[in-house]
Amino acid sequence: MGCAHGKCCNRDSSTSDEDAGHHQRGIRPYKNKDGLTQRSLELVHVPSHNFTLQYSSLTQHGYYPDTTDRENQDSFCIKTQIQGNPNVHFFGVFDGHGQYGAQCSNFVKDKLVEILSSDPTLLDDPLKAYNSAFLATNSELRDSEIDDALSGTTAITVLVVGDTLYVANVGDSRAVIAVKDGDRILAEDLSVDQTPFRKDEYDRVKLFGARVLSVDQVEGLKDPDIQHWGDEESHGGDPPRLWVPNGMYPGTAFTRSVGDSTAENIGVIAVPEISIVRLTPSHLFFVVASDGVFEFLSSQTVVNMATAYKDPSDACTAIAGDSYKRWLELENRTDDITIIIVQIKGLSDSGVGTTDSEVHSRPCQTGGSMNQSAAIVPPLMHQRPLESDVG
Repeated sequence: MGCAHGKCCNRDSSTSDEDAGHHQRGIRPYKNKDGLTQRSLELVHVPSHNFTLQYSSLTQHGYYPDTTDRENQDSFCIKTQIQGNPNVHFFGVFDGHGQYGAQCSNFVKDKLVEILSSDPTLLDDPLKAYNSAFLATNSELRDSEIDDALSGTTAITVLVVGDTLYVANVGDSRAVIAVKDGDRILAEDLSVDQTPFRKDEYDRVKLFGARVLSVDQVEGLKDPDIQHWGDEESHGGDPPRLWVPNGMYPGTAFTRSVGDSTAENIGVIAVPEISIVRLTPSHLFFVVASDGVFEFLSSQTVVNMATAYKDPSDACTAIAGDSYKRWLELENRTDDITIIIVQIKGLSDSGVGTTDSEVHSRPCQTGGSMNQSAAIVPPLMHQRPLESDVG
């Protein structure tokens, strides 16, 4: 999701079914490789715990019938051996929005990992380093030549430190891990979308003076006093958004972002929520993806599809293709789509250990004010999906 006047508000009540059919007939199928960037299968070893990460990534330019020359606003970053340490690796997806969304996402993907890589406290206190890196990156973007008044980017990132994942999220993209549970493979969300659907985020931005209304409410088609929109699965394409008290902007459908300096005045912040997961042999792979993937595919569906492929590059292609197809079945366009899949190979319970020269990880929870310190999300319990959704 994005701002109302940016990438995600493509609603046009005057568009007829005939017009929509015309768009459908003129769509570019996913098999067209224009705008598709995919990395081949790659591997990196984690010697401290003697396992391997096998990964691939893909980014697909969205299809926008009214702006066919629009650039891909998604970007991603994969950086292995952070600080020269063979046990520390970074995977991130950045979903830009607004007029300068592509510039914002590309700036942030480079700057965030650069700041993390240069932080001498990273391995002593990953939580503090992560939080500081996001806030510093936000400040660097603000001081850059990029106009971030109504543009910015979400960020979903995974830092692997030995056998521990640190997942930092700002916005509404998502990370998911596959967990073997008997003869089933379950999807466990590693991040929680930061949107006004969440009561805690709704309450926080309201304290900053944000108006929270759907587009229909802003346009007078629905009662603005009704402050309940169901859930993200049932909002019907018109989610609650954030607006300044006396204006028709910025219309962000998320409550945290890097950039968006105007929205910062009504509570949109760059402070990440961070979850920590200690890997076990039951963890098979994790997925890091923009909301272009998850808009119409559940976490469990994505895990089911990825499980069907031995090669993560094939899984990336299949999931992106299905996402693209579902967008065009339900909309007259698609979002940009970016996905990274990282398989965890050879991790065992026996013989696992670290030395001082390998991994130093002493996470601590940093409490404090809601807009200046990291919000720590504890490792999430296995989500029990509906039986019909489990492959």
